[in-house]
Amino acid sequence: MIKEALQYIVGMGKAEIHERNGQDWSDKKLHLLDSPTAAPFTVHTLSGLVDYLKSSNLDSKDPKIVHVASPTEVRVESYLNADRERDYFIRADALTPSFRFDNWYSTEEFNIKLQSCFVKNDDRDIMLKVVGNITEDQVKTVSDDGVSQAVVAKVGVASVGNVEVPNPVELAPYRTFVEVVQPESDFVFRMQSGPRCALFEADGGAWKNEAIRNVRKYLDSALEEEIEKGNITIIA
Repeated sequence: MIKEALQYIVGMGKAEIHERNGQDWSDKKLHLLDSPTAAPFTVHTLSGLVDYLKSSNLDSKDPKIVHVASPTEVRVESYLNADRERDYFIRADALTPSFRFDNWYSTEEFNIKLQSCFVKNDDRDIMLKVVGNITEDQVKTVSDDGVSQAVVAKVGVASVGNVEVPNPVELAPYRTFVEVVQPESDFVFRMQSGPRCALFEADGGAWKNEAIRNVRKYLDSALEEEIEKGNITIIA
């Protein structure tokens, strides 16, 4: 009886935590503190995310939440479980080309970036003509009123002349998933002697809301059947 009482008193002591195979355990009946969870998948396209959700071998048959967290990230999560937490199944991260807004590029770099990082449209093509024909002379600032500028550019086979730099310009950089329409927005286009070029965002970030709506529209269409069955809820 005394032995059992002493064992009981010892058992009431402070629990010690031990690590086993990457998991934390308590020495009180070797209780697992945190249940192990599998790391979520990561894909880089919306189509890959849709393929997962349409698969017949989903990790869980319970309804799921598809959260459009940003123009470049979509997450698939569970509803709250018994521990008031969410299981995290898969995420899609968009792969987008790099363009440094608010930074100056040489005309050669800027020309390449315009062609590789922006959707073709009228304003992009006009800018390519202006940038591609600038002479090595300094960019003129005598007619700069803070909005429009004049630059010395080739206007014929053997002649040069003053060409007004378009401003503002409406462009559609690749800033979200390639499966959806890239939102167009206004940019301030400026030039410096060198010559150098830069683009400054001028829409207050409104393009992000449009991009999220475009991603939501794509998912609504691609997952229409699962949404109607109540298997998926999309939040954007």
